Amino acid sequence: MSSPTGPASGLPVRMPRPRQPGRHRRPEPVAAPEGAPALVLAVPGAPSNASRSLAEEVVSIARSELPGLDARIGYLDGDDSEAAEASAFAEFPSLRAVLSRAAKERTARFEQARAAGADVAEPDGPVAVVVPLLAGPDSALTRRIRQAVIDSRTAAELTDVLGPHPLLAEGLHVRLSEAGLARADRARLFTVATAADGIILASVGGDEAVQAAGITGMLLAARLAVPVMAAALDEEGAIAVTAEQLRGSGSQQLALAPYLIGPEIDASLLEAAANEAGCASAESLGAYPAIGKLALSKYTTALGIAPQQPQGAPVL
Repeated sequence: MSSPTGPASGLPVRMPRPRQPGRHRRPEPVAAPEGAPALVLAVPGAPSNASRSLAEEVVSIARSELPGLDARIGYLDGDDSEAAEASAFAEFPSLRAVLSRAAKERTARFEQARAAGADVAEPDGPVAVVVPLLAGPDSALTRRIRQAVIDSRTAAELTDVLGPHPLLAEGLHVRLSEAGLARADRARLFTVATAADGIILASVGGDEAVQAAGITGMLLAARLAVPVMAAALDEEGAIAVTAEQLRGSGSQQLALAPYLIGPEIDASLLEAAANEAGCASAESLGAYPAIGKLALSKYTTALGIAPQQPQGAPVL
């Protein structure tokens, strides 16, 4: 039983946890503003169960970072029919269909509020923020994504691709270590017998994509302390030429690190390139947690509501 001045003697007292001062203070939890635009993840490549699972994992990570986030998935080569536009349960709705449905739903909410007598202003600003599920620039794919936004006739904002970024270098490091091609931590005193002494960073999207991949490649080289060179996966012979350059500079055990999320290319291209270059290959970035965080960062930055940018982990 409690007394007027506190709990009875001998009972535990729950005290509030003191807030940490200074730079160690935890940031206040942030939720999506009411009525905020939807985050629409634009997924390239042929729709499949694998690409849907990957995209769902990415938006799940984004939602966990920003509670209340309205996150949706639109496929660049998805179902563009009126049925897909009208139904929230279409299997692989196109990007255009998802944006059109989001615009109609916002208009319907406004009309319902006005009909109920609420004094609400007509919604303005973007109905959605479209984030391409691409690690690096790809002019052909981004042009198609932009055209899909235009065709939807909605006020949607299109962000840049996710990279280059230190978190992508971290993801590449993890994928290489999972394949036994790199040590997980340079500071630990153990070796990996199959660790590569030269990395080929494979990108798609032409010269611009190779240059962007090269920036992330420098960050990866700093983590692994081995040379890293970027090459175009969609340029015939480019991977094999880069492999010869690395071998010519002294690297003997090479590895292919896909600077890709996954859906944007046919996986057989990676296998063929690795065989041509005579090296092992790691998996694509896939649904690595940083992908969801970077997608959310693009969204919040576009809306000016970003509490802080995602930071890369320290070099191991």
